[in-house]
Amino acid sequence: MTVVLGSGRGAAYPETVTLYPPAPSIDRRLLLAGGLAGLLPLGACTGAIAVDDSAGGASKLASAAQKQLGVTKGYDPAYVALAYPGGDVPRKTGVCADVIIRAARDGLGLDLQRLIHEDMTAHFDAYPDRWGLKRPDANIDHRRVPNLETYFTRHGGEVWIAAKKTGGASFPEPFGVGDILTWRSDRDAPHIGIVTRGGKSPLLLHNAGSGAMQHALWPMGFWRAAHGHYRWPESVA
Repeated sequence: MTVVLGSGRGAAYPETVTLYPPAPSIDRRLLLAGGLAGLLPLGACTGAIAVDDSAGGASKLASAAQKQLGVTKGYDPAYVALAYPGGDVPRKTGVCADVIIRAARDGLGLDLQRLIHEDMTAHFDAYPDRWGLKRPDANIDHRRVPNLETYFTRHGGEVWIAAKKTGGASFPEPFGVGDILTWRSDRDAPHIGIVTRGGKSPLLLHNAGSGAMQHALWPMGFWRAAHGHYRWPESVA
């Protein structure tokens, strides 16, 4: 069934969204956090899907991300001293940024830990100054969404960025497989995920607090503001 939403979603989007049937794996906190418990079960999660990874780097990202479903079952934002390069926390846990980092390593053979550390070492002032750091920190820099956004923008991967705080479904279409989307919460906390199916019914894969999950993109619009849309930069290969 569908429900009609208010005009706050943005003119670029339809006024209705699909209500998906219940699923045992649904993360109800996605909706409760937005005060929309009455709309449950919006956004039922899916299992892994087949992604044609022959279309290039972006599709390889989305295909690799599928392997995190059922493996990453927790969320832990603690600071951890990592090996370098190629450092990671145990794959059973992580943060939202780790979804992108692991997909890049598995699908493209590229290490965002090393790439961002090297870029920050050479251009430290180009990156956000919101953590009080005086120098790059390879343990955590790549796991911070604003740093990922900055890296993608600096290397030509920015598709769209919000000029001001918007409704969560205000990303301009279309979405491509492997596109990377970012949001901000009411408290300006950043979030990131990857599009694993494009078209009229896009799917999002991300870790919002209880492990890697995949579901329809639109439920994200109820609790976070659309912020950035990126594609893996062709210059980074």
